[in-house]
Amino acid sequence: MPTPAISVAMSVYNGERFLAAAIESVLAQDFTDFEFLILDDGSTDATAAIVRGYAANDARIRPIVRENRGLVASLNELIDAARAPIVARMDADDICRADRFGKQLRFLSENPDYGVVGSWTADIDAFDKPYHITGKDHPPTHEAFLEAIENGWPLLCHPAAMFRKDVVQSVGGYHGAFRHCEDYDLWLRLASVTRLASIPERLLRYRHYPNQVSSRHATEQQIGAAVSYLAYRERRAGRPDPTATLDRLPPVDGLDALFGRDGVARDVRARVAPQLLYSRIGLRDEGFDLLRRHLREGGGRDGMWRVVARLVRFGEPVRAAKLAATLVAHR
Repeated sequence: MPTPAISVAMSVYNGERFLAAAIESVLAQDFTDFEFLILDDGSTDATAAIVRGYAANDARIRPIVRENRGLVASLNELIDAARAPIVARMDADDICRADRFGKQLRFLSENPDYGVVGSWTADIDAFDKPYHITGKDHPPTHEAFLEAIENGWPLLCHPAAMFRKDVVQSVGGYHGAFRHCEDYDLWLRLASVTRLASIPERLLRYRHYPNQVSSRHATEQQIGAAVSYLAYRERRAGRPDPTATLDRLPPVDGLDALFGRDGVARDVRARVAPQLLYSRIGLRDEGFDLLRRHLREGGGRDGMWRVVARLVRFGEPVRAAKLAATLVAHR
């Protein structure tokens, strides 16, 4: 078979609810020279049957059905299996605009110094209705991308990304240590070897709903992102990256030993704590203890009494009382 211009890489686990719409949006692209790799990562619902059904009717689809190994392993497997020099990421719950692939491929063709290009997104809910979020759009130039890293702004929307396969493989692909923030870590590592940006058009409809990964693993994701940023700073300073060979990050209290200096764990808690103040899940999981530890270490107290009230509204009166006691004890 001739080599396609693009390999589309989709990993899906129990994604039957939104999968058909995601697949159809890829098949409806006005740029048609692509293969579509869909990896079913051990789903227990109808995902495999849906994928096989579409594959039977469109030869561009290459299904991979196997046992569950997790998203990082699946993404690296998809990259290895891709026959094209360009890989387009896609998730099983989002929707591509019909001109997405053509515009992104044209950008990469016209900008050979860029290894990754994303796009802005139109945010939707579980019922395809507009989903209102605040904050900045993704940076449209590499210089803006570097500024966004330092300010904690959005970098790239993962399912909207298109990248050069060889560039991603040159930095080792996705790293298992950064589960649930594997894309953020990859962008930071790529920032040292190539240029990254997003097309300022809303080429992807990005879906928000309660059970998505970013909602279910909020604290682990935030901790991983904070450690990834510190590893980025180590590389920028010309020092070895202590996370480079890890399969799993140590507990936060083990980060001083990992980085070989005092204060790293405290820095991570200081970066993560403000991200948890409005997270119902983060305030109910290990993020709550991280927040209290941050306060005991002299962390900022602004808005913390409102968090106490928020915990009461969340049906967590015991945690509300514990947080209040921490605030009183560490004035």
